Amino acid sequence: MTRCRPSAALPVEPAVAPDRLIEIAFAFRKSKAFLSAVELGLFTALSDGPLDHDVLVERLGLHGRGARDLFDALVALGLLDRGADGRYANPPDCAAYLDARKPTFIGDLFEYLNARMYGTWGLLTPALRSGKPQSGPSAAGGFAGFYADQPTAEIFLKGMTGGSRLAARALAAGFPWENYTTFIDIGTAQGCVPVEIARRHPHLTGGGFDLPSLGSAFTRHVREHGLAARLRFHAGDFFRDPLPRADVVIMGRVLHDWDVATRKLLLGKAYAALPTDGVLIIHDTLIDEERRTHPHSLLASLNMLIQTDGGSEYTGKECTGWLHEIGFTQTRIMPLTGTQTAIIAIKGR
Repeated sequence: MTRCRPSAALPVEPAVAPDRLIEIAFAFRKSKAFLSAVELGLFTALSDGPLDHDVLVERLGLHGRGARDLFDALVALGLLDRGADGRYANPPDCAAYLDARKPTFIGDLFEYLNARMYGTWGLLTPALRSGKPQSGPSAAGGFAGFYADQPTAEIFLKGMTGGSRLAARALAAGFPWENYTTFIDIGTAQGCVPVEIARRHPHLTGGGFDLPSLGSAFTRHVREHGLAARLRFHAGDFFRDPLPRADVVIMGRVLHDWDVATRKLLLGKAYAALPTDGVLIIHDTLIDEERRTHPHSLLASLNMLIQTDGGSEYTGKECTGWLHEIGFTQTRIMPLTGTQTAIIAIKGR
């Protein structure tokens, strides 16, 4: 009598599918297709109306191979419309924000993400292992050294302008500027924030404070908007020099570059620059207080790991704690955009 050998156990199928994991793992392809389209000027090329494949290929100076796949992939992602005649067109949000001819253009932010941040995020693993910056200003020995590379500085400054424009407009619209006459933007880069505020409020005068090497970029941007008579550049280093005095001091996307001790140092300098009842406005990508479940702010904090020595995003509660420790008596939170939030702090008597 022959005894049967038991067969190997069949693998048990998991109760869930891996679709979500695969979607996240391949998400970089969607991002790169979009960023390359911005880099090529695709959305600006469509600003005057729909174009067919061949005209669009010629307009963008493409080889042709892969172009239809790119255009149709963007259609599938909702980033292009395709009519019954096969011609491509911008959907409303792309028409508003990705047409370089329009004042609402924020494509300079996406150009920065494409040219700088996309590749930098390939360094996340060594940053997590070492805790040290892998790219950006800290890896270059500081902002002065980083700005010394002209092409890198130009891309970075345009990206800061694109990344600040929507928050600056929300701040211009939502803060009671009629109660104040002067303001200064600390770490101003090209001056996007003071320009957007001054455009909306003709009674205001002020300017921006940043390293001396950025003076020409600020002056050029301000002149392009016809605001040279009301906005001026203040050159300095906020670690060594006092901040310019004003009714309102703004620190946008500054504190997240530094560790907590340095943040408190800068907040103390802002406090000293303000009169009694003066206001400090901070805006950054705040981490949600309780559950820490908003991915954008947490991923933004990882970006600070890659590019700074001690920077990170932070919560509104943490920031208001530092502000009260410095001496500010009143604080409140003011939402600006889907990703940026302001903290308003008043210097009491």
